[in-house]
Amino acid sequence: MRNQVNAWLDERVDEMAALLVRLIAVDSENPPGRALGQCARILRDAMENLGLGPEIIDIAAHQELEEPSIVRGGVGSGDRLLYFHGHFDVVPAQDRRQFTAVRRDGRIVGRGSADMKGGVVSMLYGAAAADALGLLGDGRIVLQLVCDEETGSVAGAGHLRAAGMIDPRAVAMLTAEPSGGSVWNAARGALSLHVNVRGREAHVGQADRGVNAFRHLVHIARPVFDYAEEMAGRHTDFPMDPDDATGSMLVVGGRSGGGSNFNVVPGSAFFTVDGRYNPEEDLDGELKRLTGIIEQAAAEVGADAAIEVTQRQPAAGTAATHPAASALGRVIAEVEGRPARFEMCAGILETRWYDQLGIPAFGYGPGRLDVSHGPSEYVDEAAMRRCAAVYALYANEMLS
Repeated sequence: MRNQVNAWLDERVDEMAALLVRLIAVDSENPPGRALGQCARILRDAMENLGLGPEIIDIAAHQELEEPSIVRGGVGSGDRLLYFHGHFDVVPAQDRRQFTAVRRDGRIVGRGSADMKGGVVSMLYGAAAADALGLLGDGRIVLQLVCDEETGSVAGAGHLRAAGMIDPRAVAMLTAEPSGGSVWNAARGALSLHVNVRGREAHVGQADRGVNAFRHLVHIARPVFDYAEEMAGRHTDFPMDPDDATGSMLVVGGRSGGGSNFNVVPGSAFFTVDGRYNPEEDLDGELKRLTGIIEQAAAEVGADAAIEVTQRQPAAGTAATHPAASALGRVIAEVEGRPARFEMCAGILETRWYDQLGIPAFGYGPGRLDVSHGPSEYVDEAAMRRCAAVYALYANEMLS
């Protein structure tokens, strides 16, 4: 069966490359989220040609997203359901030339090649191969491609969840994130805060009449740094890449500012807190604890501080011993010729939207995290085909 899948994919090497080159040429940078409708239409046409029955679902306006939409399709008609999930927005480029793909030495170089337009192409061809070769048994694959993963996925995957378009009875979900050959069976949760401190402006000549918001900010931020250091020392039990820190990670002051001029007591100041929390942590409990630390510090100096929670996304995790994980491991070992590696992703993944409904969910794609978002982002064409083979064979394993 593996040989049949490989032969089917090998006949379509240039097709897969050509589609990826077309997708890279669309500068679907997010933020701000431009050219999303154009990218969606290219995907719809490609899926139509592959017999994947696509539709474009328009979604509500969100921030600056241009023509926000979801591309949805699938193959098969049985009761057992497997989700392939991906995104077609990309992070901003360092150079506009990154939107002109270069195909050389078995690689395709360009913005989004690794994260994750190359993976999307692998999913489309994996699903088509499973259908063409009769691997779906009594089951079906549903493909769901969203437009806003790089800015939190609230509009895209959030719409899928709110509209009841994620069936909790599904046997599993795969997303083609750039895992570099590993399986990401877990991912951190996220908490983001915006802390605004209000004071009272006064000219430097009358500084005694002002209330210095910046001074209050410094006092408030100090214990937040202590909290971040404590969380970094609380390690996960999930295996991780050896180069990744195993504690929960927080950035304090990623954005900060305030004041109106150098000679005016600042009447306002702000800073942000952005955290990635290990699955073992109680996200709601940590949110309560973190806001409590800020509120207590503000009370100590009589500061007027307001806290806005700008992101709250739960962690996700499926045990490597889960039957759906074991099946994926077997398929990867067959295709790659080596045992599958299960690791926790250091960031957050859209697996969380499915995990919350009890669906075993995994990140596995052809790209590499260490080149994603960088100036020389690329994907190996051979890795794209291997992942497509894994997707097709995993469908057979889970649906037959």
